Amino acid sequence: MSKITMKDIAEMAGVSKATVSMVMNKKDASISDTTRKKILKIAKEMSYIPNSIARSLSTNKSGTIGIILPDITNPFFAEMARAVEDEAERLEYNLIICNTDNDIHKEKKYIQLLISKLIDGIIFMSGGKSNESITLLKNNNVPFVLVDRYIDGYKDDYGVFCLNNQGVKDGIRYLYEKGNRKIAFVKGSENLEISNQRLEGYIDQMMNYGIYDEKYIFKGEFNLEGGILATEKIISTFDKIDAIFYSNDMMAIGGMKTLLRNGYKIPMDISVVGFDNIRIAAVIEPELTTIAQPIYIMGKKACCILIDIINGNIPTEKQVYFETKLIVRGTA
Repeated sequence: MSKITMKDIAEMAGVSKATVSMVMNKKDASISDTTRKKILKIAKEMSYIPNSIARSLSTNKSGTIGIILPDITNPFFAEMARAVEDEAERLEYNLIICNTDNDIHKEKKYIQLLISKLIDGIIFMSGGKSNESITLLKNNNVPFVLVDRYIDGYKDDYGVFCLNNQGVKDGIRYLYEKGNRKIAFVKGSENLEISNQRLEGYIDQMMNYGIYDEKYIFKGEFNLEGGILATEKIISTFDKIDAIFYSNDMMAIGGMKTLLRNGYKIPMDISVVGFDNIRIAAVIEPELTTIAQPIYIMGKKACCILIDIINGNIPTEKQVYFETKLIVRGTA
């Protein structure tokens, strides 16, 4: 059986195909309520699904946006995607989610795919050096909004970010005031500007207190394994350490696993602080002290900005920055 078409519905309803098209595209102000209901009833009974590609070609809009995520297994990005999806649905847009696994080649492939699908715009969270991806979007006139992750020249583009540097400073201040002096820091990849900003916050605040020592800086990936491996290095390097500040919560959770398996009591023997405030941070035991980003609010804001741009309502500000908040729980 062939796919039901607007022509089929028109024949069943005894109206023109143009009339069916106007009803389906909600441009039916001149059509009687009786005719409209009749057309919609037939369409529902026949399980009619509009051809979005044909509609896109005629309107130059698909009613769909995309979101590029570097790691969907990280709850931070999953919560961000949920926020974008909720807001997109409210504004009557569909969402396509693309996970790049922090792979630049995969990222470019997804962007090419979205452009080929006549996507209206993209929420973009980079996996690293994404200049070619951005060039693709700009050359094809696809609106985009950066979220969380910075790229070179980001101040020329629309973006939603948090104050990473200040957030880490607040965390170090809290640890210092609690009497901690030997505070290790687990940074992320140097290819990510958020990693560098958080590291700068650590260095500045530790210098401010006169306790900075480069030997307390370790590196890890922004995931559980990154936290596990960095923590193994820390506890094999130092007999005594007061606290570990991880650049994100996933690292911190991985680090806690290593500490607990090696006999450390948290926070009696060592304090732990993370960054992001993903939902699981309040579920694990002990609950994680962390620097909270307003993840859901940031996602909704990015979606609103993108759809404003798509609809020609150009925002007055290119960049939106959200403050972080220290959430004190059981690990510090």
